[in-house]
Amino acid sequence: MYDDLATWWPLLSPVADYEEEATFFLEEMKKSGLRKKPTSLELGAGGGNNAFYPKSRFIKVLLTDLSAGMVEVSRQLNSDCAHAVGDMRTFDAGRQFDVVFIHDAIDYMTTSKDPRAALENAYRHCKPGGLLMVVPNNTRETYEESTDHGGSDGEGRAFRFLEWSYDPDSADTRTIVEYTFVYREGNQPVRVEHETHHCGLFSRRQWRSKLRSAGFEVSSAIDPFEREVFMGRRV
Repeated sequence: MYDDLATWWPLLSPVADYEEEATFFLEEMKKSGLRKKPTSLELGAGGGNNAFYPKSRFIKVLLTDLSAGMVEVSRQLNSDCAHAVGDMRTFDAGRQFDVVFIHDAIDYMTTSKDPRAALENAYRHCKPGGLLMVVPNNTRETYEESTDHGGSDGEGRAFRFLEWSYDPDSADTRTIVEYTFVYREGNQPVRVEHETHHCGLFSRRQWRSKLRSAGFEVSSAIDPFEREVFMGRRV
C-alpha cells in the first residue's frame, strides 16, 4: 500500500474525506492554546491528507513519513510544505515545533517500546509549552473486529479496497488488518493484490501512561468518529 501502490493513494483515500476530522483537530489545538504563527511537525504523515486543510494556519509545516513513495504523494498535494523521509521513532528534524501531530500511523507501533519511542521523539521535537496530538484508530476498550470498503475513480484509473480487521489474540498488543486491492488503469486488465498489516492496540491507561512517561501533561477528547484523541503538553 505504501510502496508499490503509493501513487494510488489519492484514489484509495481521497483528501476530501479528511476535512471534517482536520477541522476538529485544529479546533482542539486552538482550545489548547495554539500560539500565534505556530509551526507544525507531522510524524507518519503518509500522503499528506491530514495536513491539507489546516496547513494554512501554520507558518511552517514539516511532513515526514517512513515511505519515500508516500512522501512524494504528499509533496504533490502539499507543495507548500517541507517534507522528509524518516521513522517517527528516530527522525531528527534538528529543531522544535509548536505542534507535533501523529495520526493513525501510530497504529503501526505494535510493541510496548515502539509507541514509547515515538512519543519520546515527539517530546524532543516539542517546544516548551508545545502540544502533541496523537490519534490511534482504536484503544483496547473501543476495538471491535470489523470490515470496511472504499476507493474511488480517477482520470483513466480506478481503485477499490476491502479491509478486514480482527484480533487473533486479545492477550497481546497486536491486531491484524487484511487488505484486498482491486484496481485498473485505462484498458489494462484489472489487477488484484492482497497484503496483511500488523497494528498495535493499547488501552487508554497505557496511552496516558506512555505520554506521561515521555514528559507530557495529558488530556483527551473524542472526535466525530468516536476515536479518543490524546493530547500532551510539554511543560
